[in-house]
Amino acid sequence: MKVVYFDQPGGPENLYIKEVPRPEPKDREVLIKVFATALNRSDLLQREQIYPSANVENEVLGLEAAGTVVSLGPGCTGNFSVGARVMALLAGGGYGEYVITPEDQLMPVPSHMTFSQATAIPEAWLTAYQLLHLVAKVHKGETVLIHAGASGVGTAAIQLIQLAEAIPIVTAGADEKLHLCAELGTAAAFNYKEENFSEKVLLFTGGKGVNVILDCIGGSYWEKNVKCLAADGRWVLYGLLGACDVHGDILKQLLFKRGSLLTSLLRSRSLKYKAELVRAFTENVMPHFVPEGKLRPIIDSTFPMEKIADAHRYMESNRNRGKIIIEVRKEETSDL
Repeated sequence: MKVVYFDQPGGPENLYIKEVPRPEPKDREVLIKVFATALNRSDLLQREQIYPSANVENEVLGLEAAGTVVSLGPGCTGNFSVGARVMALLAGGGYGEYVITPEDQLMPVPSHMTFSQATAIPEAWLTAYQLLHLVAKVHKGETVLIHAGASGVGTAAIQLIQLAEAIPIVTAGADEKLHLCAELGTAAAFNYKEENFSEKVLLFTGGKGVNVILDCIGGSYWEKNVKCLAADGRWVLYGLLGACDVHGDILKQLLFKRGSLLTSLLRSRSLKYKAELVRAFTENVMPHFVPEGKLRPIIDSTFPMEKIADAHRYMESNRNRGKIIIEVRKEETSDL
């Protein structure tokens, strides 16, 4: 089978298509024929070997995929039969024609969705769901500030916050990204390149600040984050796109606000945690992915697998609004 591979860390030019043996599912694992996968920021970091693979048995990139079930390993419960249309959260391997995943990390593809639409869900939406509900424990009526609001996680979070009857506000660095967030229902959107978002947040909240911050930026935002955090607020850090160094009295400022700094990564979580997360998401969120429903995955663009280097370059340019999809094979080719 074909996979995207790289032999040494570096830029997108190091990615190439390679032939490798097709894997076989082990106990409670499922083999999926992949039709589509999607890019995540951690793919770029792994390619550069800044962020290592969490799966020592599979160094192939790709944290999510959508396709059909080809075969079931021993011990599978039978929740998914051969030929079933599924999407999966992966520890790696999505950039390939076939991939193995634990059975309990599968979700059914809604009947009205294409595989390209479905593959935009697992990593981004499960990340947003666990940040909001398992880490921050968001409540009805609370205000949530989302950095990188037009990203895959950001666009998912905007919709999930509204589903929880809370209030989403966002930051982004381009007007077209702010417009997308507004279309999705954010109550306010601020261009961090042109205005001081902490001042705008305090103005929007009447000086109270936000109850929750979803932050993938990190060090460069810490002062503004703490400034606009409400008393007893929860600042959830899940990325470090804006540096990891912090200089200043961050602990003093957090202490005075009784603020909580929480951190989370999904990829390094245990299989048990991921299984429980997938189960909760399937029960509580998946029913809302219906035609004319409240939720929809946001897709920016689609690249064929042969153009994977171009897709990585595009993500590096920070121009995308929503998910970047990789088409592994044409959807009409549905034979096993």
